[in-house]
Amino acid sequence: MSNILDPLKTSSYDYSLPKELIATHPVHPADEAKLLVYNRTTNEITHTKYKHLLEVLPKDLTILLNDTKVIKARIFGHKQSGGKVELLFNKPLPENEYLCMIGGKVKEQTQLLFEQSLEAVVLKLNDDGTRIVKFFQNNQEVDFLSLVDIFNAIGHLPLPPYMNRSDEKEDNQDYQTLFAKNYGAVAAPTASLHFTPTLLEALEKNHTLDYLTLHVGAGTFKPVDAQDILNHSMHSEYFEIPQKAQMLLDSTKPILAVGTTVTRTIEYYSRTAKTQGECDLFLNPINQPLRVNHLLTNFHLPKSTLIMLIAAFIGLEKTLELYHLAIKENYRFYSYGDGMLIL
Repeated sequence: MSNILDPLKTSSYDYSLPKELIATHPVHPADEAKLLVYNRTTNEITHTKYKHLLEVLPKDLTILLNDTKVIKARIFGHKQSGGKVELLFNKPLPENEYLCMIGGKVKEQTQLLFEQSLEAVVLKLNDDGTRIVKFFQNNQEVDFLSLVDIFNAIGHLPLPPYMNRSDEKEDNQDYQTLFAKNYGAVAAPTASLHFTPTLLEALEKNHTLDYLTLHVGAGTFKPVDAQDILNHSMHSEYFEIPQKAQMLLDSTKPILAVGTTVTRTIEYYSRTAKTQGECDLFLNPINQPLRVNHLLTNFHLPKSTLIMLIAAFIGLEKTLELYHLAIKENYRFYSYGDGMLIL
């Protein structure tokens, strides 16, 4: 048995999910989503809904959320030579250069043309399949804030590939959190998509609640390719922790992290004392949380760094046990799916 479930082996984090349990649209209202609650102290499992979250949370708690905002990061255009092209923006780099994924064959110096006179020039092809590009509009380099405006005018929300559909009008609201503020993400911090104004208000009234920012990158969906999880090269994402949130982290008060992005940001801070920069922390059973006490999260892809993060909290065997239980109970999985609360 121990050979099969080796927490260092990527294959141990695999599970079979019936296709019909992949949520392609959210439930409405959002807090009707199901919630599996696992209490580590009592080893008790409870099935409830997000709207009853306050009833299951410990009383004295600091809640931290991610206020990143998703850019319409997928744009369609064509090469100067004529072939169609799809570009997925990932993140800004120094000197107005940007990391992107490009569908279709491109070479260095390939020029790509889009609506609103937006042009992209491919500067470098990276080994991992990403591309470094520079954007121009009317022969002027485009800075990040201007680029966000253009993308939001001509682009599409980058729904995760497993939804297997194009974005729809409703996604403009459904795939942003109620408190999304700082543009920069190409994926939503999905644990927060279940909050309704009523639920958020109730949480604010009963608990200390604050925000930090981590711009979720496309790497969040990337499965771990290495056989040994410790050989995985973790993607990095820009984060920022405001002073008030930092003070809460420096206190001894128990913390509920809403989502894996908040968890990684807090844990990176607890290890480095950095309040902004690039977070590339890989949490797993060998690298467990130091500061986060409780986690509210969705159900994640097999063999992903995110399911390994869950195992950092509760161990590999318990993670798989809860995932198999969620499948048996017809929980909906992934970004628009149901959630799990680890106490």
